[in-house]
Amino acid sequence: MPYDAVNMADWQISEAAEKNMPTPDDWCEKLGLEKDEMLPMGRLGKLDFLKIIDRLKDKPDGKYIEVTAITPTPLGEGKSTTSCGLMEGLGKRGKNVGGALRQPSGGPTMNVKGTAAGGGNSLLIPMTEFSLGLTGDINDIMNAHNLAMVALTARMQHERNYNDEQLDRLTGMPRLNIDPTRVEMGWIIDFCAQALRNIIIGIGGRMDGFTMQSRFGIAVGSECMAILSIIRDLADLKERLNNITLAFDKSGNPVTTGDLECGNAMTAFMRNTINPTMMCTAEYNPCLVHAGPFANIAVGQSSIIADRVGLKLFDYHVTESGFGADIGFEKFWNVKSRFSGLKPHVSVLTTTIRALKMHGGGPTVVTGKALPDEYTKENLEWVEKGCENMVHHINTIRKAGINPVVCINRFYTDTDAECAVIRKIAEAAGARCAESKHWELGGEGALEFADAVVDACEEENDFKFLYPLEMKLRDRVDLIAKEVYGADGVAWEAAAEAKAKMLENDPKYADFTTMMVKTHESLSHDKTIKGAPKGWTLPIRDVLIYSGAKFLCPCAGPISLMPGTGSNPAYRRVDVDVENGKVTGLF
Repeated sequence: MPYDAVNMADWQISEAAEKNMPTPDDWCEKLGLEKDEMLPMGRLGKLDFLKIIDRLKDKPDGKYIEVTAITPTPLGEGKSTTSCGLMEGLGKRGKNVGGALRQPSGGPTMNVKGTAAGGGNSLLIPMTEFSLGLTGDINDIMNAHNLAMVALTARMQHERNYNDEQLDRLTGMPRLNIDPTRVEMGWIIDFCAQALRNIIIGIGGRMDGFTMQSRFGIAVGSECMAILSIIRDLADLKERLNNITLAFDKSGNPVTTGDLECGNAMTAFMRNTINPTMMCTAEYNPCLVHAGPFANIAVGQSSIIADRVGLKLFDYHVTESGFGADIGFEKFWNVKSRFSGLKPHVSVLTTTIRALKMHGGGPTVVTGKALPDEYTKENLEWVEKGCENMVHHINTIRKAGINPVVCINRFYTDTDAECAVIRKIAEAAGARCAESKHWELGGEGALEFADAVVDACEEENDFKFLYPLEMKLRDRVDLIAKEVYGADGVAWEAAAEAKAKMLENDPKYADFTTMMVKTHESLSHDKTIKGAPKGWTLPIRDVLIYSGAKFLCPCAGPISLMPGTGSNPAYRRVDVDVENGKVTGLF
């Protein structure tokens, strides 16, 4: 029996569902895990993925299902909700199903989202733990990342204070001649903190650090998080953490974490982060939570490790990609799948009527403000016009050789006529389409959706990458801009083009993947432009180097790696009952 999602807050649904939530021992029994493959951490537990993968190495993989979305409103369109709803619907059909979702950042949780656990009857539990640090992975990543910055800034201070003889005698370290104007990395914190975007450090005397401009980014934008999402094992993690480019020296050579001899210590901080955390939906379908990379700068989805484990444990494994298909799916398609070697069976395109109305001419949707009343009233004209955005994303997924399933993530204010418009247009574009009321009804509301996905999984696809790794960086960016975003072409700023040419001519970067940096609120670089814009050019202002992750990140438009806190942040509504310690107000 589903909970009353219309009248109950998400935290109340989670609290009620948690009363019968499986324990780590229960999961061992349910999933056929050996005792030492579960690492209990209170009510939760981590999975020792190396032991599980080794034991199940000869077991065939299950069906691999990716969940993405149309271009979202600032409020999000429920990819996590849809992922949980699909797990619940498949579970109601008697399938052995599970999934993998990324860990939420404290930034959006305390700013605009309140949580990122899904919602209604399709959410992850325990929601409080999920939203407030879980099993500590993000803290470990912050410690590892900031250790690298400590190593860098301390080295710059010592090289300034000592001559070569003193430096050698006192430290045994060679002079690196780090260029303070070419420091590539900043500090991280897991909040939206715009006041830390640009800072001055080292104010004081010669023992107070090296004085220079610096910055903070959000923790999930760290290259350490990006690395966690794509590694295969602990050895891979260690190698990549030793290859992060922190700065350049005065001759233009990269200065890495290996040069500063801090990569091994960073690995020590992250030694436990390689194991996914076991959680479940409100209907007790198992779901792994692992990694949470910023979709604007990395793959924006759960880890390859979690997917590898899930595909061995479940016959149907659901994984979510961040933001719309132009960002999340494109990176799943051309980066994550390339690194993992895993071929998806189907992609789900999450679609909401409110987002289609926004793309079709509806009033502006503002983060932190209530949805305008127009979005809860029937408007077939807006829905039909907004479907241009949906069709664009359908076509993008089809370019990967996948025939998508459009899921209408239906809310109780949506009408049959509005849904009928979407279904007609989606099917005309060649996609399967299914309504789903999982938010309101849980798995029982997702049966049509689950059936459509099962059918799609049995259909052979012709999955292929958009570009070969042999293609030059600027050519890749041009192809992505035209084929995925719908741009006419690319305009490179002079400094960005010079950097791109340098990277193209250095064989060290030949096998690096292309990780586009762009707003998620539009197919274009301008978040105010909705729908499926035509006749525009994508501007590239910089290329970031993530040498540990092996990403080259072309930056389009004014995207910031440190989001800002809005005027009505979610933390205002979070509280703790001092009698029992229960958290309220997460939504």
